[in-house]
Order: sequence, then structure tokens, then C-alpha cells
Amino acid sequence: MNNTICYLNTDLDLVCGDDLTELANAFETAGAFLLHVTRADDGKWYATIETDQQFAEPDPNISLLLLIIESLAEPLRSLWLSCTKREFNIGYDCGAEPWSFNQGLSNDLLRRLANVGASLRITLYPDRDEVVPKSPA
Repeated sequence: MNNTICYLNTDLDLVCGDDLTELANAFETAGAFLLHVTRADDGKWYATIETDQQFAEPDPNISLLLLIIESLAEPLRSLWLSCTKREFNIGYDCGAEPWSFNQGLSNDLLRRLANVGASLRITLYPDRDEVVPKSPA
């Protein structure tokens, strides 16, 4: 079991009343990784997007996704703005070490987040024992 606190990744979560397929494809074409794009039973569209490349801190991952968003032309820009949720979700694995752990986001990055109308969420995953599959009897 790894008992170390660490940054995992950043997901960009989108929710929209309109079909997100074209917007998600624009992210994928620009080099992002699509975790899913689906229309749910509530009639809304949901998409989760990550960067293909992972870094040790969230700032560069978010920056790469922001570059894609900032380059969106119409009608994709309007589709982005019509999303009811445009959220960067930063994930961390928790643990007992190190005693102190911190990471920051630059003021420039926070300004860019605000300029594209995105919000920020932090998800902390608890330290847990590794699950070992049972062998067949």
C-alpha cells in the first residue's frame, strides 16, 4: 500500500442541455482524452475530459485544457458557454506522508479559469488498502 499523498489528475466535467459530441470531439482533436460523452436519462449531456499527458501538479494539466477552450471558435464557443457545469475537478490520493503537502495554482491560471467561466473543485480520495482479487476455489 502506498501511503503517500499525491496529485492524481484533473478532470474537466461538463453538463449541457445540448449535444456535447462536437465539443468533446474538438477537445479530442486538440489532444485531450475523452473519458466519456453521454446523454443521461435526465436528457442532459455529460462529458468528462482529461489531458493525455499527466504532470505532478494540476497547474500544467489545467493550462493545457484551457488552451483548447480559449481557442474554441463559434459555434463551439457558444456550446461551451451554454454548459450549466464547466468544472475542473482536481483529484488527490490521501495518505499519511509527507507530514505536510501543498500545491498551488498561479494567479494567471485562476484568471484564465474565471475568464472562460469555469469553476474549480477538489476531490480527496482516502487512503485505502489495496484490493486483491480472490483466487478461484
